[in-house]
Amino acid sequence: MSDKKSLFIREYQRQSKSPWSDHSTILLLAGHQVTQDDDIELSFSRYIYQHRDSAGRVLGMSISKSIQEEHPELDSQYLEDFDMYMVLLLLKEEIQSFCGLFDDEFEAIFGLPPEIYFDIAEQHWAQKLEDSL
Repeated sequence: MSDKKSLFIREYQRQSKSPWSDHSTILLLAGHQVTQDDDIELSFSRYIYQHRDSAGRVLGMSISKSIQEEHPELDSQYLEDFDMYMVLLLLKEEIQSFCGLFDDEFEAIFGLPPEIYFDIAEQHWAQKLEDSL
């Protein structure tokens, strides 16, 4: 991994606006374009951030208003448990594709390439939803 500032993971420099005591976020989804120089330009009209504490534990995730509007059953942009797993499952392919733009960073953080991680995670998230019904 280079010393270039990461677009994928961000450690907070100031207090987060989220309802959690989070320390960092991982960008799971954002609008993007790849430039002619193979740089990635992000847009944030549609995004998902995973929020983590200082030990790296997942606290929840935040979604853009546009994603919330696509799913009227969600009453908040900050998701945990059932709602979080539901959105992850619904948008799995899109998230996996986006995370593939950051293959090396993703594997350094999660220990697996995005395609393997999300195939395994899909089964786990589905079980979490089933267990909560």
